[in-house]
Amino acid sequence: MLGHPRTDRLLRSFPGAEVIEICHYKDVFCRSRQNGILQHRSQKLIIAKKDGKLLYEGAPVCQSFGNAFFYYTSCMMNCIYDCAYCYLKGMYPSANLVVFVNLEDIFADVEQKMRGMQQDQALYLCVSYDTDLLAAERAVGYADAWSRFAAKCAPRLKIEIRTKCANRHYFESQEPLSNVIYAFTLSPQAVVERFEHHTPSLTERIACAAQAADAGFPVRLCFDPMIYVPEWQQHYEQMLAQVFASIAPEKLVDVSVGSFRISQEYLKKMRKQQPDSPAAWFPYEREHGYYHYPRALLNQMEQFLVSRLRNYLPQDKLFLWECPKA
Repeated sequence: MLGHPRTDRLLRSFPGAEVIEICHYKDVFCRSRQNGILQHRSQKLIIAKKDGKLLYEGAPVCQSFGNAFFYYTSCMMNCIYDCAYCYLKGMYPSANLVVFVNLEDIFADVEQKMRGMQQDQALYLCVSYDTDLLAAERAVGYADAWSRFAAKCAPRLKIEIRTKCANRHYFESQEPLSNVIYAFTLSPQAVVERFEHHTPSLTERIACAAQAADAGFPVRLCFDPMIYVPEWQQHYEQMLAQVFASIAPEKLVDVSVGSFRISQEYLKKMRKQQPDSPAAWFPYEREHGYYHYPRALLNQMEQFLVSRLRNYLPQDKLFLWECPKA
């Protein structure tokens, strides 16, 4: 994809980088015997064109927030952050970053999908599942591109941009749109320090989310995935107090809650790559092809957090991911 305007932008962002031409990104990204742990210490950037299927139906492990037409797309693969529990470690054979520069092809597929829907129906599209677009915004600029595209497609398109970043400059340079939701994943600082490597602190994320909400951006808070740590009740209680000391509940679109869950295939690969990882080797339970915390612990964690959130938010703003029952 040499010569593409987005390729040129990326290369300008890394003027000292060595450029190696390849035939297809999978020749590098999908080769066998890669070590994701080592690659995360020095990630390489692969610039490519995405072909084949561009839109995917929302996965069972993800929340639809009541949207009937729930889809996601992947314009980047992998993340600059290195969360120990991230399903991407089991999903991809490589920890290197891939940026697909043919964003207009994805836009065209979205428009085609909307043309096949009734006029009173809206497409709900998550665009930041397999990466953190806001964390890479300075170099890539895709959150801004999606926002501008969503503005043209309102009200028939609603997008979610999920993030763990604290990119406050982005919200200073954008105008709020009612159909672009910014979903901030928040975790207690104990979880951030132990498992969410290279991410901003809880305090920094809260400050960014508060700034966005105060400026009128639709903000969703995601306490998902909940991660078990010793004295987890105390950590999550303190987190909520810190969150709602800075963010007015009435300014939030909604809140999601869900404990950690992952497909059995992804976890199998994570365990192979990370033989010493507490996140990978917790004694999870398997149901219907997915691993999650033992049912008693899962219910205790989720119900604890939901009960505390009810002190701040009405029930219709709380979304709890339901684990399939045996």
